[in-house]
Amino acid sequence: MILRIKNISIPIMKVVILCGGQGTRLREETEYRPKPLVMVGNRPMLWHIMKLYSHYGYNDFVLCLGYKGEMIKNYFLNYDELAHDFTLHLGSGKKEVLHHQNTTPRWSITFADTGQSCETGSRIARIRQYIGDDEEFMLTYGDAVADVNLADLYKFHQERGKTVTVTGVQPPSPFGVMATNEGLVKAFTEKPQSEDWTNGGFFVCNNKIFDYLSSDGTTVFEQEPLKRLASEGELAIYHHRNFWHCVDTFKHLEGLNAYYQKGNRPWMIWEQKQNS
Repeated sequence: MILRIKNISIPIMKVVILCGGQGTRLREETEYRPKPLVMVGNRPMLWHIMKLYSHYGYNDFVLCLGYKGEMIKNYFLNYDELAHDFTLHLGSGKKEVLHHQNTTPRWSITFADTGQSCETGSRIARIRQYIGDDEEFMLTYGDAVADVNLADLYKFHQERGKTVTVTGVQPPSPFGVMATNEGLVKAFTEKPQSEDWTNGGFFVCNNKIFDYLSSDGTTVFEQEPLKRLASEGELAIYHHRNFWHCVDTFKHLEGLNAYYQKGNRPWMIWEQKQNS
């Protein structure tokens, strides 16, 4: 099925988001909440990811839950009260909630419990029933935001015709780099942009991906499945050269919130459209 928005053809497909990991390198936050619920500004990171997809017309989500998954369920079950001002009337024998300026997004969300200790590939395999006979679906991680043009990404995927398209990114090096000659430093560059391409998530997959996965709990999507796809010429890469930020550690989270507080929010393209 195709949806047309402002003369742009948008295919109706599901968006699968991996939300089940324990986030051990972000223990300062994930001891109390799952990583997708860490706050970026006044909203969870997961909300920011879903908002990007929604901006491009993708509003049907499947969340692969695991560690503290009940907190993600409760966030959305109580979304109206958490996200909006409201008036609560008590004492009349019933509870009445009056929401003010309700801007709740029209999202369809499937909450899939994929196991507490389960690898990424097996989590994807375990939600196959929710994809059904759909030929294609979007897939990403619940810990990275970006300003990826999802319309261009899907167009690229169609043109290549491969089983999976991955968005490649070039994050800054975590260390300064020195150019040396005969024992002397000739140049020093603080945390330069990497020249290598890294898995940035934001995949487009067709249904054949399930042939590469097992629901046994041990299949790491980034290991054998992606390696096999690459060796068979079935893994395309969409080069994304703009903003991408993964929250893997507390320092990464502080960095992303620093962008937010300064009003430098390139991943929030829906906000840019409203202000233009």
